[in-house]
Order: sequence, then structure tokens, then C-alpha cells
Amino acid sequence: MVEVTVTPQSSLADRPVQVRVRGLSPSQLVTLRAWLKDEHGECFQSRAFFRADGSGEVDPGSHAALGGSYSGVWPMGLFWFLQPDTLFRRLVKRDVAGSPFLVRLEVFDGLRLGTEPQEQPLGWCEAERWYVGPGVQRVPIREGRVRGALFLPP
Repeated sequence: MVEVTVTPQSSLADRPVQVRVRGLSPSQLVTLRAWLKDEHGECFQSRAFFRADGSGEVDPGSHAALGGSYSGVWPMGLFWFLQPDTLFRRLVKRDVAGSPFLVRLEVFDGLRLGTEPQEQPLGWCEAERWYVGPGVQRVPIREGRVRGALFLPP
């Protein structure tokens, strides 16, 4: 059974996480894909191709991606290289305090440039990426023509 994990599962958006895939065959070629839907329903995704090591594991932090959205060793590459499905869209988080981005990480057998709706991943998990930490207070600012928000730590 293939297992995809992200540690920690819930974290601030600027904090690194560790992605691991276990349970593959030794030297198996796989596609690791990350995707999310923003607050407007736009899909952003990235993918990287990996060859599992001798124990059937993939760790983007120590194994080089063979291609896809990036190549080489980039521990956070799947998160950094998210691209919109619709051109000229930007990944923006409006409700920074109320909800996280839910990033789904999936692993597919072989090299996949596109994924068909009926194609089932070998394994998957979700990561929560928060923009405001617990206990942070948001204070709206309205002074003359200036508008903004002040975020105060606990």
C-alpha cells in the first residue's frame, strides 16, 4: 500500500514541510502532484517526476525531481511551483485568518503530464497551509485614505 505523508500536516504557509512517499517498488517511476483550489474555485497545480529509491521511497527533500514543474532537489518545490490552470491567474488568499489553503498531494504510477478524472492515485494526503497563526489578532486600520490590517501576535 502506497502512503503519502506531509509533516506537519497543518502549518503556516511560510514554514517548510516534509513530503514523503512510501510503499513503492524499488526504482519505480512516479509522478507526485500537488494541487489546490483557491477561494474563487481556480485550480493551481504542480507536478514532479521521481524515481523511488532502493527501499521504495520518494523524499523531495533529498531525491532530485527528474522533470515536471521543476527539476533537481527542491524540498518545497511542489508548493513553490504551483501554477494556475487558467492563464494570468494569481494565487491570492483573501480570508487569511478564517481558513487555510488545502493542498492535496497525490502520487501516480509512471510519468503523467495530465491526469484523467477517472485515474485514481496510488496514494494521497492533504496539507493545511495557514496564513495566520493561532491567537493572532487582526485589527482593521482606517485612517484617512489609508486602509489596511494590523496583525498582533498573542
